[in-house]
Amino acid sequence: MAQATFDKALVEAIGPSEGTALRIKQAVLVVLGIALLAISAQIKFPVPGSPVPVSLGTFGVLTIAAAYGPRLGLTTMLGWMLVGALGFDVFAGTSAEMNGLEYMMGGTGGYLVGYVLATVALGWFARFGWDRSAPKMAVAMLVGNALIYVPGLLWLGQLYGWDQPILAWGLTPFLVGDALKLALAAMLLPAVWKLVGKARG
Repeated sequence: MAQATFDKALVEAIGPSEGTALRIKQAVLVVLGIALLAISAQIKFPVPGSPVPVSLGTFGVLTIAAAYGPRLGLTTMLGWMLVGALGFDVFAGTSAEMNGLEYMMGGTGGYLVGYVLATVALGWFARFGWDRSAPKMAVAMLVGNALIYVPGLLWLGQLYGWDQPILAWGLTPFLVGDALKLALAAMLLPAVWKLVGKARG
């Protein structure tokens, strides 16, 4: 029986690939990824009438997930959430009045669950080389967005009640922005792969 072979994620194709140097590289990438997630979450725009702001958070999550692969991506994502759970301002909607676990259990809680699911999915898409093709990357990003929205909307419905305008709060205001972020991310990873290929050539 043939054994499946998997491609490297982008960061695995750059720099050390074994030993202590690899561990140092991975640690640096996790810290850098947490910082990038925190920064992207802070680039936000409030949506009138919605408990969930628009931010570059999904762009950061999906791009890092595809670039890092499933394991390192998930480690980075959980590290970011741990930092947030400790009360640091790394999420899109935190404030002096609501942060840490209290914020994580609020309106964006389901989206944070979705981030974990999307990270694993995008990491595995990268394992199959989908991050090297813009069309395939766009499909992967669509799947990732769906994995974020489904638990996010279910969470909002349970938290605020299904008699509330859940779709108007947690979906429709974000579709145009997410389409733009999806297109940007779908072009970014394949472009970086081409640069890596040229550098090796």
